[in-house]
Amino acid sequence: MAVEIPADELPQVLVLAPPADFSSLESQFPNRFHFLKPWFSKLPLLQFLTSYAQSAPALLVSPGDRLAVSSNILDCLPSLKLVVTISAGVDHLDLPELRRCGVAIAYAGNLFSEDVADMAVGLLIDVLRKVSAGDRFVRKGLWPTKGNPPLGLKLSGKRIGIVGLGKIGSEVAKRLEGFGCKLSYNSRTKKPIVSYSYYSNVYELATNCEAIIICCGLTKETRHMINREVMLALGKDGVMVNVGRGAIIDEKEMIQCLIEGEIGGVGLDVFENEPEIPEQLFTLDNVVLSPHVAVTTKESMEGLVKLATDNLEALFANKPLVSPFVD
Repeated sequence: MAVEIPADELPQVLVLAPPADFSSLESQFPNRFHFLKPWFSKLPLLQFLTSYAQSAPALLVSPGDRLAVSSNILDCLPSLKLVVTISAGVDHLDLPELRRCGVAIAYAGNLFSEDVADMAVGLLIDVLRKVSAGDRFVRKGLWPTKGNPPLGLKLSGKRIGIVGLGKIGSEVAKRLEGFGCKLSYNSRTKKPIVSYSYYSNVYELATNCEAIIICCGLTKETRHMINREVMLALGKDGVMVNVGRGAIIDEKEMIQCLIEGEIGGVGLDVFENEPEIPEQLFTLDNVVLSPHVAVTTKESMEGLVKLATDNLEALFANKPLVSPFVD
């Protein structure tokens, strides 16, 4: 019969705000970690940390925890050794500050890559073939009175550019090969092991493509990298899909290009100021919107809980992390 360990004797894991799947993580090992939950306390956050989290070696965060690694918070956590983030991106983490404090990072790594690639191709098909627009056309009862809706465009054989040929971008490319697409890419460096055409900047990529799929991470260099010039280079029938981060596209310029008919359409799973979405996008039939769910399938969430747990277990067992982030 298992002996239940008192909560105050379990390894401490601080959670600043509960991720959507926190209950699954907490229930998986109810007698393994003691989760510190400041949202249940009436104390101000910094006072809670100073009072209760001084000895916490691990911090669990999600992409929404923008202040999770600010210097004033880290100064309250002198025993912190590891930040576990439940995302593949790390743009919500202050990497220099964490390095300064000697804190390691574990992240989702490639766990979501196949799911995101599936969504990217799905959005591309939806925009080109007007699937969502056709659904609205039928539901509004327009088919009997208006006849057939506007024609869509085929995917097979299209010239597709991938922005960021990492794990996700490579999975996207693998799927598009099955459609006979001519693939090219932009990345920080040329990939010697692939045969796709390489363009050193996104403007040249867009000039030579009929659609681009954004798969890269958000950095100072990639913020608003997809600007008006790139969109105009893509052309009036050109399509953009974004499964990276919203701010990689200059959203205001994108909306203007859509309204003016300068680009053919967009499929967006991410937005610059999500969950706030510009209302102009709601009225455009050549826009497909998705609420940042490319990574969230039932299978990926189950895998994420296990991965986060395995990383925490590794820390407390003094073993190598399962999915360390190395920049």
